[in-house]
Amino acid sequence: MRACPISCTAVKQQFSTCSRKPKDVNQMTRGNPCQLPGMLPNYDPNDNEAGMKILEDLTENVEQIQQRVLEEIITRNARTDYLKGFLDGQFDKQVFKKTVPVVNYEDIKPYIERIANGDSSNIISAEPIIELLTSSGTSGGQPKMMPSTAEDLHRKTFFYNLLVPVMNKYVDGLDEGKAMYLLFVKPETKTPSGLMARPVLTSYYKSNNFQNRPFNRFNVFTSPDETILCSDSKQSMYCQLLCGLVQRQEVLRVGAVFASAFLRAIKFLEDNWKELCSNIRTGHVSDWITDPGCRKVVSLVLNKPKPELADLIEHECSSKSWEGIIKKLWPRTKYIEVIVTGSMAQYVSTLEYYSGGLPLVSTMYASSECYFGINFKPLSKPWDVSYTLIPNMAYFEFLPVKEKNEDGAQYVQCNGVCKENCMEKETEKEDVETVELVDVKLGQYYELVVTTFTGLYRYRVGDILMVTGFHNKAPQFRFVHRRNVVLSIDTDKTSEEDLLKAVTKAKVIVESLGILLIEYTSYADTSSIPGHYVLFWELTSKGNNHLPVLDPKIMEQCCSTVEESLDSVYRRCRRKDNSIGPLEIRVVQHGTFDALMDFCVSQGSSVNQYKTPRCIKSGEAINILDSRVVTRFFSQKAPFWELV
Repeated sequence: MRACPISCTAVKQQFSTCSRKPKDVNQMTRGNPCQLPGMLPNYDPNDNEAGMKILEDLTENVEQIQQRVLEEIITRNARTDYLKGFLDGQFDKQVFKKTVPVVNYEDIKPYIERIANGDSSNIISAEPIIELLTSSGTSGGQPKMMPSTAEDLHRKTFFYNLLVPVMNKYVDGLDEGKAMYLLFVKPETKTPSGLMARPVLTSYYKSNNFQNRPFNRFNVFTSPDETILCSDSKQSMYCQLLCGLVQRQEVLRVGAVFASAFLRAIKFLEDNWKELCSNIRTGHVSDWITDPGCRKVVSLVLNKPKPELADLIEHECSSKSWEGIIKKLWPRTKYIEVIVTGSMAQYVSTLEYYSGGLPLVSTMYASSECYFGINFKPLSKPWDVSYTLIPNMAYFEFLPVKEKNEDGAQYVQCNGVCKENCMEKETEKEDVETVELVDVKLGQYYELVVTTFTGLYRYRVGDILMVTGFHNKAPQFRFVHRRNVVLSIDTDKTSEEDLLKAVTKAKVIVESLGILLIEYTSYADTSSIPGHYVLFWELTSKGNNHLPVLDPKIMEQCCSTVEESLDSVYRRCRRKDNSIGPLEIRVVQHGTFDALMDFCVSQGSSVNQYKTPRCIKSGEAINILDSRVVTRFFSQKAPFWELV
């Protein structure tokens, strides 16, 4: 990735004392380096030694850097409409922590909407907000929007550059070939103010930082930028895979951002390998590839007919089993780079099937709000992945969280999501007492709170993390789960409340026919690609316990009603991205949920406090439900979605 282009006289002396005046907000504490705006040391991303030294210095000086980050954010933004109402002209850290509340999105939503509708950026940020980043989380059924500034693109570039020396420490020779990273842009819209609202990765790929990045021998992609930036996801996928196959002998690593996206690419390859081989054999791109940028660059990559290469790929793809297909098609590949933590962990076994024993590497932890941390041991197993938070990216605080119920039994074994009986309730804002980054305790669970350079102050990200260790003085965290999220296949994040509202609308349909929904639960089925939501329903006729005769059309309507009632991110994934399959309702026999309760109690749940989990992640619990399924129904149409 591209280094930040602003010059600094201390490039060769990363941690020499800066000659600027001590009061300069762009200077770190005494003894630390001269800084670019936003406290970003400048260095050549091709210089691994310099990159590792920066990481070592950042993680050795965590407390000083964190204090300087907060000081700089306050100094810059104390006169914004939002902060001046709390700080009253004061620039003190203690005043900030005492008077500025810990907030969630609903608290700041009015400010974001004002900016989207044309109000000045300085209501929350002294730096001009240049776009709004749409989150996978939603508010009122629509994606949340996070502020972003031009400087923040440099911060992301700095972060991406630091991933390279970490990988080079563990994997040799990455400069001797290319990366087949399958990267995509998502739909974007223009707000009434003229600001673009788009996902964080789409923002980055469309920026000058990405498109005009200088050559980095460790980050050469098989996909030309034109194929990444193509707005037609099918054409983009086809062209990127075609380029990757043509350059198969140069590929040293493969991947996508999320595990789900990479598996969709494998499924796409399964469905289209014959056509891809035909293109390689003839040296001609399929006529349905109409994007002019894609046609031009892919034609250059194809260059000429390659019948021998086409025969080789055809031989591998026509095999009865695709086990280990990645290693067969790209034999020099050293690892697969995808995020496999959090909800993406459900895809590990499928990835391992296709990988041929290649390591699965999760390099980074980031969100629309901020880029957070780096995996300093990238070859660790997916269940051992921890991220070291980089202290100059934002000011980090933590809300302590209890992860066990009163009986000491971990409910995550049963439902994989913390509910009111296994996690302490959200702390009221006036009672919040946060912990600083340097004060977190090993083995403890916390909810992440960030104050960013872009206008978020003491914002609850919603991620639950566990402290697993330290790199120098920087804590390392394992991502546990998203607060309140019960279902996720791709970038969708469905909460228990969202699911309840959708099921409530759907059950009205059967209730009008004299059928009652007794109980329900759900799980994300990723055994096929794409994955899909599964709802288990126990139904009965009014006045007796007999399972009624069910009209398939009515039950399919229930499936569609649930989908139509879920948020816009789910509906976009389902209709536009095709990253989620049709929702399924599995009707179970009478007494099934009694059996589920017996199982959960046997695992340590309290009978007195037991509540039916609305999401199941235990394989044993899913087997109990599946063994009692009497019929199943699928949604027959994709839900409505449009870009707004």
